[in-house]
Amino acid sequence: MAERPNRQAAPRELTPGRRLFSPSAVAPLALAVGAVAGLAHLYGHSPYEPAQLLPRCPFHWVTGLNCPACGGTRMTYSLLHGDPDGALRANPVLLAALPFAGYAYGRWALAGLRGRSHRLSLGRRGVLLVLGTALAWTVVRNVLGR
Repeated sequence: MAERPNRQAAPRELTPGRRLFSPSAVAPLALAVGAVAGLAHLYGHSPYEPAQLLPRCPFHWVTGLNCPACGGTRMTYSLLHGDPDGALRANPVLLAALPFAGYAYGRWALAGLRGRSHRLSLGRRGVLLVLGTALAWTVVRNVLGR
């Protein structure tokens, strides 16, 4: 019997936990690229001026009512231009949710960059809190005309 030569696997230069573009990192990085592109476009196109190339809220377009996120584009535009008062007037609830969204995105992106998947788990109470807040804000803003 002839002996087989001992073939060793080629050493990996990057370990799965250290790869920048691991499969778990693709989605958060793609979202970041898309967000930066959207913010760059929004910076130069004011939602306060008519005839701008910006998306319309489909809920408002169909019903004429404001959804919980209506004003989000104006809020973001105001933040990009250093106007926190304008952002607060545009959508105070969405503005208050930004730190939580940023934290959730950061956890997701960091896990992806480490080669791990991350799933946000709010639990039943968390989901009810988010949905209840959105519903209450929708009612309040449409009754008050905000």
